[in-house]
Amino acid sequence: MADKKLRLPDAELEVMQLLWSLPAPAARATVETEMEKLRPMAQTTLLTLLSRLAEKGFVRIEKRGRSSFYTPLIRRGDYQARQSKRFLDQVFGGSIPAFASALTASGIPKEDLEELRRLLEEGKL
Repeated sequence: MADKKLRLPDAELEVMQLLWSLPAPAARATVETEMEKLRPMAQTTLLTLLSRLAEKGFVRIEKRGRSSFYTPLIRRGDYQARQSKRFLDQVFGGSIPAFASALTASGIPKEDLEELRRLLEEGKL
């Protein structure tokens, strides 16, 4: 299983975001086609990124004849939760008030902040 503290580099995270959005297992051709729509990259680059993700325990690569299929081994929500906690701890020293203050000063629309408040009040967060 992937290291719980591991933060993926941006390019690998883009590939994971794509894999999370596709039905699993995703065929290599599908991954290539969909990635081309999002962020064109050389086929060899994409295959290297997929191999790295497999080495890190984020993706399982399954060979079926001459085709490869990719399945995420880490759920999107689990990765997001770990990275959110890591971000909160690293940037704000774990302080929710400091994070909330920065969030309100960040220019996030008032409607989004009100939605966040509503979710907190309803116990949905």
